[in-house]
Amino acid sequence: METILVVEDEKDISQMLCVFLESGGYRPVPAFDGVTGLQLFCQEAPDLIILDLLLPKLDGFSLCRAVREKSDVPVIMLTALSDEENQLKGYDLLADDYVTKPFSIGILLKKVEALLRRQRRAGKEIVSYKSVILDKDSYRVTVEGKEIFLTGKEFELLYLFLSNPHRLFTKEGIMEKLWKYEYDCDENIIYTHMKNLRKKLGVDIIKTIRGVGYKLD
Repeated sequence: METILVVEDEKDISQMLCVFLESGGYRPVPAFDGVTGLQLFCQEAPDLIILDLLLPKLDGFSLCRAVREKSDVPVIMLTALSDEENQLKGYDLLADDYVTKPFSIGILLKKVEALLRRQRRAGKEIVSYKSVILDKDSYRVTVEGKEIFLTGKEFELLYLFLSNPHRLFTKEGIMEKLWKYEYDCDENIIYTHMKNLRKKLGVDIIKTIRGVGYKLD
């Protein structure tokens, strides 16, 4: 289920958007100010953002700029500001689309669908789980918006779990995937890399299934 961050300070509009998005099969996450929106962006790694411009604490332009420093997630700007100058400013910040209030919820949902379809076709190697985002193309990992640095095997190990979020991996399976048995299935190697990876992540997302293996939690 794709996650959509809805950053809108008008609660009636936010609630309406969330209801329609949920009925469309998406997982909406509401935020009512720019600061909370940025925090949820880092925590949730949304697949798309619907972003109002006139927000308290941190305006939509500033939030979009902060998002673009970390991600190319699709952004739809939603606002009552219909003048050309503000629309051009939004596009300059690499927003993907611009919708003015009042708007048709049907058209907005079609825009959401089109942007997500385009994102899927792009096939970018970006995988995420909770607050952890891994970009395989740029060899970059962020946790709650902060970049961390992994060794080659730690990166491969994390990618293995994030790209298979519901799968349980045995120690033997991990050895076959990442080491091709070159170390003769020494489980201490997996333990060492797992320990170092968990320490660098700082968040407990990989669960040990005693006597079996590991899976995302």
